[in-house]
Amino acid sequence: MARENLDHIRQLIAQQAARMMAEDGIHDFAFAKKKAGKQLGVSESSVLPTNAEIEEEIRLYHEIFNADEQPLELEKLRKTALVTMQLFEHFNPHLTGSVLDGSAGKFSQTDIHLFADSAKDVEMFLLNQQIPFDSSEKSYRISDKPSKEKKEKVRKTVPVFTLETELGLQKLSVFDVDDMRVATKKTSDGSNAERADITDLQVLLNT
Repeated sequence: MARENLDHIRQLIAQQAARMMAEDGIHDFAFAKKKAGKQLGVSESSVLPTNAEIEEEIRLYHEIFNADEQPLELEKLRKTALVTMQLFEHFNPHLTGSVLDGSAGKFSQTDIHLFADSAKDVEMFLLNQQIPFDSSEKSYRISDKPSKEKKEKVRKTVPVFTLETELGLQKLSVFDVDDMRVATKKTSDGSNAERADITDLQVLLNT
């Protein structure tokens, strides 16, 4: 198959995956690209787009189809995140992900990192506040810890508490306090993920 055709198919898959993530509330890049590829009759992983390519198509999708709605939805998500962060202020909450970088839209997942002496402390707080939650784990790539081999990706698995709000899911990932000095990697392009504390988010909402 000609290179031009491969690039075209790759872009079509990226656009279809972006549409599903923007409209259907799908949060998993790998799932979205595989489903989009299947819909377009493509299964070869070498033809599938990167997460960064899909992320860029999500931004373009919002600009074209949700130019009026997306900024309002984003503001709602950020305000709801601020309320949650203020509730969990004792655990050094930091907003990250699409709600922070501005690519989030309706149904987008809100990612908040907490930094606590123990995940059990967070769990007990949730129980005492009678906040319903689901428990799981997530593996993050960590950027500033040395690895024995250059190609090895250092990962850290942390507890995650999922809260359900009217605007969608909020994922609270609980890191150790010392991890505040460690940057996690974005799944889209491997760069350091940005974080915003309560003050940073308040400034963002007021600009």
